[in-house]
Amino acid sequence: MTATSAATAQRIAAKKRPGDIWFSGTAIFAGSMIVVTLAAVAIFLIVQSLPAFGLTADDASLLRTNFWDYVLPLLFGTIWAAFLALLVAVPLSLGIALFITHYAPRRLAQGLGYIVDLLAAVPSVVFGLWGILVFAPSVVPTYKWLNENLGWIPFFSGQVLNSGRTILTAALVLAVMVVPIITAICREIFLQTPRLHEEAALALGATRWEMIRMAVLPFGRSGIVSASMLGLGRALGETMAVAMVLSATNVVTLQLLTSQNPSTIAANIALTFPEAYQLNINVLIATGLVLFVVTFAVNALARWIVSRRKEFSGAN
Repeated sequence: MTATSAATAQRIAAKKRPGDIWFSGTAIFAGSMIVVTLAAVAIFLIVQSLPAFGLTADDASLLRTNFWDYVLPLLFGTIWAAFLALLVAVPLSLGIALFITHYAPRRLAQGLGYIVDLLAAVPSVVFGLWGILVFAPSVVPTYKWLNENLGWIPFFSGQVLNSGRTILTAALVLAVMVVPIITAICREIFLQTPRLHEEAALALGATRWEMIRMAVLPFGRSGIVSASMLGLGRALGETMAVAMVLSATNVVTLQLLTSQNPSTIAANIALTFPEAYQLNINVLIATGLVLFVVTFAVNALARWIVSRRKEFSGAN
């Protein structure tokens, strides 16, 4: 009986052709290169960062006291700017995605979809130039109005910076940059909503908005969260646009309109690295390691949220 079973298994075993072997080997190699590259980057950052963790102001000119006092304001500015950007980008992205998928005529929806995709391909330096030359001066009157009428709120208090190059301006530029990413993902999720769910809600007398609220948004909830997390990861790592727009002083403050603005890790590395030397280079690489850990955690959280409801998520 055992011999018969073995013979049957041999007969039904598929013959591996050279093309199949070559393709599977290439796919395995390509997949493993992602892990190897990530591991190589992590090892480089860790090895180069180790000397910086115990440094003081006597060892590196960038430090005032120690490494952690140097990196914590930068980490705060990075998270604060990305949070403000996400606060603006997520509702705007959801509105654009819903308009494209459920409200706009077909021809208009296709055109808007192409525009959103093209906006994601614009280089960050172009956004930086637009932010510093066009957007920042144009929002100064709005900032002054907010300061005069809502100055009792700590966020809008203080002396308004006349150039407009504040943390709020940088966050709004970041929001424009991450809107295409979040919109594209949400659009694909909403398009995958089961048609029967939408028709059932409409058949029961629901309006279009009620149908979206009861059928579309619950179906794409985990995908919306994951898209927001991916946009957050993009905002955390943005360099040139923030470096060009933001007038930073490396402080911890919640004021959005003044000249005292926290910097971000990526922008600080870009602006400081050309003049860094000796242990200062290790300090900057160590701040890059902190950003790497934060970004990796954000993307890991996004994947976990998607996998939680894998069978019901439109993002899979």
